[in-house]
Amino acid sequence: MPYLYRAPGPQKHPVPKDARTTHSSGQSFEQLRQECVQKGILFEDADFLANSSSLFYSERPQIPFVWKRPGFWQHSEWLDVVIDDRLPTFRDRLIFLHSADHREFWSALLEKAYAKLNGSYEALKGGSAIEAMEDFTGGVAETFATKEAPENFYEILEKALKRGSLVGCSIDIRNATESEARTPFGLIKGHAYTVTGIDQVNFRGQKTELIRVRNPWGQVEWNGSWSDSSSEWLSVGPAEQKRLCHTALDDGEFWMAFRDFKSHFDKVEICNLTPDALEENAVHKWEVMVHQGSWVRGSTAGGCRNFLDTFWTNPQIKLSLTEEDEGQEDCTFLVALMQKDRRKLKRFGADMLTIGYAIYQSPRKDEHLNKDFFKYHASQARSKTFINLREVSDRFQLPPGEYILIPSTFEPHQEADFCLRIFTEKKIITQDMDGDVNIDLHEPPKPTPAGQETEEELQFRALFEQVAGEDMEVTAEKLEYILNAVLQKKKDIKFKKLSLISCKNIISLMDTSGNGKLEFGEFKVFWNTLKKWTSLFLQFDADKSGTMSSYELRTALKAAGFQLSRHLLQLTVLRYTDEELQLGFDDFLNCLVRLENASRVFQALSTKNKECIHLSINEFISLTMNI
Repeated sequence: MPYLYRAPGPQKHPVPKDARTTHSSGQSFEQLRQECVQKGILFEDADFLANSSSLFYSERPQIPFVWKRPGFWQHSEWLDVVIDDRLPTFRDRLIFLHSADHREFWSALLEKAYAKLNGSYEALKGGSAIEAMEDFTGGVAETFATKEAPENFYEILEKALKRGSLVGCSIDIRNATESEARTPFGLIKGHAYTVTGIDQVNFRGQKTELIRVRNPWGQVEWNGSWSDSSSEWLSVGPAEQKRLCHTALDDGEFWMAFRDFKSHFDKVEICNLTPDALEENAVHKWEVMVHQGSWVRGSTAGGCRNFLDTFWTNPQIKLSLTEEDEGQEDCTFLVALMQKDRRKLKRFGADMLTIGYAIYQSPRKDEHLNKDFFKYHASQARSKTFINLREVSDRFQLPPGEYILIPSTFEPHQEADFCLRIFTEKKIITQDMDGDVNIDLHEPPKPTPAGQETEEELQFRALFEQVAGEDMEVTAEKLEYILNAVLQKKKDIKFKKLSLISCKNIISLMDTSGNGKLEFGEFKVFWNTLKKWTSLFLQFDADKSGTMSSYELRTALKAAGFQLSRHLLQLTVLRYTDEELQLGFDDFLNCLVRLENASRVFQALSTKNKECIHLSINEFISLTMNI
C-alpha cells in the first residue's frame, strides 16, 4: 500500500502542546467549539457518527443502541481529537466504559475519543494496557516477566510508583477459552489489572512486602493472604491499616503479599513518563530522537535476518554514541519500535505484525549497507524477540561508536508504518541512511572529430545514415521502430514494447540541440548508453530470469549512478514493477530515462535559477515520477 511522504531524518520528541489536528475539517477543538457557540448549536461529529458503524466493523449490534448526551464533554489532550457528547446506551445505561456514579461521564467520553482515534469501539477489543498507557501519556514502556524478574524487582516497582509511572499486570492465557476465566484465588486470567501501591507492614515481628492491585471492573478480588477480609489484617493495628488505606469493600482493589503476586501474575508492564524513571535517584535529562518510517512491499519490507536476500533493504538508522555514562565505559540507550494504526486497520483485516530490530557495528560508511555486509557480520545487539505486539522496547549498553539499527517485520513483504524512538542518557546523533538522494551522472563523451573516427565508428555512421534517411536525423517514430526491432531479438532479456511516449522521453534526454530529433552525435551517445544499461540489467538479473526484481533494481540503479531515498525508491517500485515485483527491460529503460531526465533538468534549473528553486532534488524527482 502507498504511504504518505515524510521528511527524512530524525524528529524532535513530540509534546502535548504540538498536538496534531485530526478532525477532517482541519479545525482544532477550540475552533469547532467557537463555531458551535456562534451558531447556538450542539456539536455533532461528522467524522465519528452516532450509529452502528462507529460501534462495530465486523458485526451488527445485538441490541438497539440509543445515543444520548450527558451534561458535559471531554477530549483527549495528547492528540487534538474532537468528539461530540453522544454516548451509546441501552435502557438508559452506558454500554461500555462507565463510572460507578451513573452521573459521571468523563471516562465514557475519554473512551469515545480513543475509539474514534482507532476507528470504532470494537477496535479497542482485546487491547493491551500498555498501549493505552503510552497513548495517554507519551511515555515509554518496559515489560517484565515476574518469574524472570531481577532480584531488585520490588525496589524497581517501588521507585516506579513513587515517580508516577503507570504500572499494569496480568495473567497469561494458554488459549482463547481461558480468557476472562476466574482462578480459585479470585483472579481473572487475560485481564488487565493496575498496580496502585507497594509497601511494607510489620507482621508477627517481621517486615512483610505487600503490593496493592486493582481490578478495573470495580469488583471480583483476590481471596488469598492479605485480601480484604483475610485473617492477616487482625495482626495489623488500626493506624497502620489506615496508613495503607485498607478497607473490606468489594471495590476491586486489594492487597496481597509480594511473593504471592510474583507467583500468581505473569507479566508486569511499566509505562515510564520519562525513560530514566527506573534509574538512580539523580534526575537525568534523556536525549530522545524519533524516526518515522514505513515497510513497503518490494522496497523496504525486507523481513528479519533469516531472509538474507531482502533483509538489507529494510530502513537503516545510524546511531553515533559519543559519550559514556557517568563512571561507566558503555553508553546506555533504549530503543522502542512501534507499528502504527493496526487497530484502526482491523476493519480491513489487518492484524498486529511480528516486529523487532537488530543493531550492527557500523563500517563507518555513510551509505545504505548491502547484502554482503550482513552475510559476514553478526549483530551487536537485538530486541529480545520478534513478537506481534504494537511496540517492542529494550535497554542496551554498548561501547561508544557508530551503529546501524535495522527495524523490521519478521516476514518479508509485510507492510506497515512504524515509529522508532531512541532514548539515550548522553547526546546522540542519528542519521537516516535512506533519506538522501545522490545522483552521479557522467557527462557524455564529446564526438570524435571528422577524419579521426575509428573503423568501428565509421561503420556505425554508415548504419545511422541508413536509418536516419536524407535529413540525417532520427525522429521519435523512427527510434520506436529501431529499438523495438533490435531489443525484441535479444533472448536474454524479457522485452514487451517501447511506446512512442518512451521514445520521445529518450529524445528529450539526448537532444542537446532542442530540435526534437537525434542527430548522429546524439544518437551515438544514446546507443552507447543503451549498451551500458543493457549490461547493467544482465549483471543484476541475478537469477537470469530475463526480468529484474525490485530488490535487484535497487542495486542496479545505484550502479547506474542513482542512490535514491526510501520514498523515491518506493515510488519507483510502485510505478515500474508488476504484481510479482518484477520488471522487464522496457520498464527498466523507461525508469532510467525518466530518472536521468529529471536529474538533468533539476541540475540545469538549480544552476540557472538558484533563488527560484525551493524544492530539494528528492522532492523534484518525486514530483516528476508522479507525472
